[in-house]
Amino acid sequence: MLNEILQYSLWNNTLKNYFLFIFIFLGLLIIFKIFEKIIIKIFKKTAKKTKIEVDDIVIDFLSGIKFPFYIFISLYIASRYILLPLIINKILYYILIIIIVFYSARGIIKIIDHFVNKEIIKRTTKDTIENTSMINVLGYIVKVAIWIIALLMVLSNLGIEITPLIAGLGVGGIAIALALQTILGDLFSAFAIYFDKPFKEGDFIIIGKDMGVVKKIGIKTTRIQTLQGQELVISNSELTNSRINNYKKMDERRILFAFGVEYSTSLKKLKKINNIIKDIFKNVKNARLDRIHFKEFGDFSLNYEVVYYVKSPDYNTYMDIQQEINFKIKEAFEKEKINFAFPTQTIFLDK
Repeated sequence: MLNEILQYSLWNNTLKNYFLFIFIFLGLLIIFKIFEKIIIKIFKKTAKKTKIEVDDIVIDFLSGIKFPFYIFISLYIASRYILLPLIINKILYYILIIIIVFYSARGIIKIIDHFVNKEIIKRTTKDTIENTSMINVLGYIVKVAIWIIALLMVLSNLGIEITPLIAGLGVGGIAIALALQTILGDLFSAFAIYFDKPFKEGDFIIIGKDMGVVKKIGIKTTRIQTLQGQELVISNSELTNSRINNYKKMDERRILFAFGVEYSTSLKKLKKINNIIKDIFKNVKNARLDRIHFKEFGDFSLNYEVVYYVKSPDYNTYMDIQQEINFKIKEAFEKEKINFAFPTQTIFLDK
């Protein structure tokens, strides 16, 4: 009796086929639900305890797959055990392709977000916090590219010829690139600055006649706080095509300064000046004397040239040291009765 009921046919399928369809659908649904709610959570807890990055990547991929995916997969597998009209089979197949590609792309994007967030955390936990906007922009571009590839894969599996479409996108891309070449040039220059690192935020740089501290490296422009106080905005393409002096990269700053004494200064005192300067530098912190020389006979003075190194790239530190040296030279010269020269002119009259 039961066997006869199960063999009852309805729409080209027996009741047995329908019961088998329902059993497989619900069974797979329960298995997937357990996998999503229990097994993935166990994986997540285990992944947090390990230092291996692969398990984190797998978890990120799986967490991008939501329960509607499992519902349709269960429905599609169960539908293989009953006879369906050809048009319905095709619709189910196309939906399957769309869902698989969609959730695969979503899972890959989750992995990209994992690496982007990891890189941002890495760069913002350093002693010197770096600008992370370029990482976000690069991640966004990669994610857009993944969605475009996913769309092309879906169209290809749906039987649509994508070669003309790709060719059209290529021509359109060229047209857009020509129209936006300045903006795209600045964008690529921003990536060049970010990855090549000729300078970074906080560096003191000189470009031509302009100088200042880099405040922000943007997608199109870089902002510099000048010594006068105003903000200077320069396009990134202009920066990558210019010669840049980056004073933050210096380990030491080389300083050259000169002074002159009167022609009436005796030879004994002239020779003593070298020792005076050497003694001064022995007591100046973060400064290393390179040389001191009686350089030349000037128009109105006997000129000395001093070269030393400041053991810091900071401009304010250099100015503090130079000021200290100037004070000590003035003090020592007053003590030794050595006079600085100033512009004078002597006129000889012939009687």
